[in-house]
Amino acid sequence: MNSGSFLYRHNILIKPRDTIFALSSGPPPAAIAVVRLSGPQAGAALKATIGRLPEARRATFARIRDDAGEAIDEALALWFPGPASETGEDMAELQMHGGRAVIAAVLRTLAGIEGCRLAEPGEFTRRAFENGRLDLTQAEAVADLVEADTQAQRRQALQQLRGLLGNRVEAWREQLIRALALVEAGIDFPDEGDVPAGLQVQVRSIVEPLAVEIAQGLAGAARGERLREGLWIVIAGSPNVGKSTLLNRLTRREAAIVSAIAGTTRDLIEVHLDLEGYPVNLIDTAGIRQASDDPIEREGMRRAREAAGRADLVLWLVDAAGPDVATDIIAAVKEAQEAKAPEPARWIVLNKMDLVGESNRRQLANVARRACGPDQPIYMISATSGAGIEALMEALVHRAEYVFRLEPALVTRERQRLRLEEVRNSLNAALNKMAGGQGDELVAEDLRLALTSLGRLTGRVDVDQVLDVIFRDFCIGK
Repeated sequence: MNSGSFLYRHNILIKPRDTIFALSSGPPPAAIAVVRLSGPQAGAALKATIGRLPEARRATFARIRDDAGEAIDEALALWFPGPASETGEDMAELQMHGGRAVIAAVLRTLAGIEGCRLAEPGEFTRRAFENGRLDLTQAEAVADLVEADTQAQRRQALQQLRGLLGNRVEAWREQLIRALALVEAGIDFPDEGDVPAGLQVQVRSIVEPLAVEIAQGLAGAARGERLREGLWIVIAGSPNVGKSTLLNRLTRREAAIVSAIAGTTRDLIEVHLDLEGYPVNLIDTAGIRQASDDPIEREGMRRAREAAGRADLVLWLVDAAGPDVATDIIAAVKEAQEAKAPEPARWIVLNKMDLVGESNRRQLANVARRACGPDQPIYMISATSGAGIEALMEALVHRAEYVFRLEPALVTRERQRLRLEEVRNSLNAALNKMAGGQGDELVAEDLRLALTSLGRLTGRVDVDQVLDVIFRDFCIGK
């Protein structure tokens, strides 16, 4: 049973649907505009605007007319009778010229047809879900695909749309239904000859590997969620070490004000960056020093430290031409440790290398290595001239690849992670009760909770299937 019939049976859909329409292409003016319709009056609306119903699933030349019969435009019309359509309902599409006047006239004409109204945000996808064409994870993937800024985000969203998580959940759900059916058969029909003995052993053989598999799926949840949001990289350091210059160099535009006056940056400056297909949020921060009498500067330093503490990577800049580089490096490492940036996600970046003489560079590298230790990443750059930036960018790409490494993340949203955590916790509770010799009723309740959480994950909950499995497998009542 699909989710559409489930919702209808539970009186969620209690009235005939409106037919919805909307501009589904980009904002005008454009070469082509696409207007879609979905609902019981889609065919009638198409007849009213072009005078006929085209052959199903075949683009047809048509003249669009308003309610007074005046021609609006020449276009292509398509007709998709349900339920074999994207939303599961009758659908129609008009592909016309993308001028503002053309679009406005078509939308005004459709709004005047009885039973038709402008769609609400996401309503086409919601109808596809309610009619069983998509599950919730796929519906979320549609939104992620539309919002994807980088190739990595696009690939992840497309994999979810193709059922990466949804198909796995359905497989887990079938196993869980089987396990619950076994438990409930033992509870309700203990004297029936078709009910096998040692049910808990069989149940455990299903639930234990299922719990392990779900735990493995959750292990990559942080990676999937982070790919949707982007990698957070914070540029931090003392005042006037070149943080804003580095931000501008990495983003290849004047995103931050650069000045020789220390303390120019007072607040966080956030820039979104496509780093070789990976999403990155690059943050410039206020200069950090030991003390300040300026309350605005103190607040800026507090925000800088807070941002560094929650970042995926911190680039701690040090003035390589400063009077005491070793002390500055040690102070930067200390700041990184106090900010609790995870290892090895804090890098020391020696900036202004263009001001360091050639003879002093090797000595400076040795000083930095002694101050940082053998495992601390160190990069030498000039944000002004661009020297060393290519190597730093390459390292940032490798870092992004490391964070988003391995196979595609099964879980990409917090909602999905929370539901799967509920499933895992319920399965572990059921296993603990079985190990402790507690009653089948308590085990069944935990399995029911796990099944409910899985149903909430995809939006397809139908506990009647448990009874179907019991009667089919055990021939109860024959």
